[in-house]
Order: sequence, then structure tokens, then C-alpha cells
Amino acid sequence: MSRYRGPRLRIIRRLGELPGLTRKTANRQTPPGQHGTTPRKTSQYGIRLQEKQKLRFNYGITESQLIQYIRKARKLKGSTGEILLQLLEMRLDNVVFRLGIAPTIAAARQLIGHGHILVNSKKVTIPSYQCKPKEIISIAAKKNSRELIQNFFETSNLVTVPPHLTFNKETLTGNVNSFVNRQSVGLNLNELLIVEYYSRKV
Repeated sequence: MSRYRGPRLRIIRRLGELPGLTRKTANRQTPPGQHGTTPRKTSQYGIRLQEKQKLRFNYGITESQLIQYIRKARKLKGSTGEILLQLLEMRLDNVVFRLGIAPTIAAARQLIGHGHILVNSKKVTIPSYQCKPKEIISIAAKKNSRELIQNFFETSNLVTVPPHLTFNKETLTGNVNSFVNRQSVGLNLNELLIVEYYSRKV
């Protein structure tokens, strides 16, 4: 399944708040579609599917990418669900978003793809790059790169940077202090249900 490019508020109305997908808020709280106003009981499979979809839409990854992350998380020591969230949170596009450099993860992915982001003073154009502690995220020295970020800061609201990251607005540099912990994940979901969803598929 390819990356979703349809109306984002439709997804917000169905799954709830997803900060990585959009900053817009829906006026209507009912699910989309003609049966949205009719309350329906969700099956156990449906609940697990919804949790999986929250993860996929928030981080902007495809189904095949998510399966690869699940397989990788299973090979590492610790809780599979928490390791999965850590792998997704430490992606470069998500780190750029959490530093407040971009309004959404999709916008952060575009900044990275266009060569505006540096990691340890080296240009990285791969959004899925796994950031590590002590790495420094900065803006390219190009005039248009710095102007682009400065303009965004002037028009955006202040973003709370999570504890595992720090950001200096004057120099436009961010530091990865440590790996993210579960409490700092800015998404309301149950990762265990996602692991259960894939238990028979992966």
C-alpha cells in the first residue's frame, strides 16, 4: 500500500488526533461517511487495526515499512512494542518534526529530501535515517534553507521539545541527547495491540 495522500481531516475524524499527520482540527467529531453518526460496536480485530492505522498514518510509513520495523523490533532485546515506537521516533523525519523545525512529519520529510537538513554537519537526504544519541541536527548553510526555517518559526506556535532532544533557536541546531522513552512518545495508542495484530502475519 502506497503512502496516503488523501484528505487528512478524514483520517483525524476516524482515528483521533495524530500530530505527525496534520496540525488541523476537525470541526465535526463523528467518523466520516454516511454512517458516521450511528454508533457501532468495533470488533477486537477492528480495535487492533485502528491502533495499527494510527501508527502508520502518524509516521507516514507504508504497510511494508511497518512490517520491516516490526521484524526488526522482534530481533532486539526488550518489549517489542516499545522498541517499535523507539525505532519510529528516532527516524530523522520524526526528529526534525519533534524539534519543531517542520509542522508535520510529511513536511520534515520534504525538508530532508531537498537537502536542507544536516546530521553531524553532513547532508542526509534519507528520511528513515536512524538518529543516535550525541548526534547534532542542523540546517544547511544555504541562504534559502535558513530563510525557510526562520519564516516557519515566525508563523508557528511554540512547540514543546521532548526531553530526549534539545534545540537552540538562535543557531538552529538540535541535539539528540538519548533514545526516546515511552512517556515522551507524542501519540496516544496501545503498542501491544499493534504487536498482537501482526503476531500471525509476520
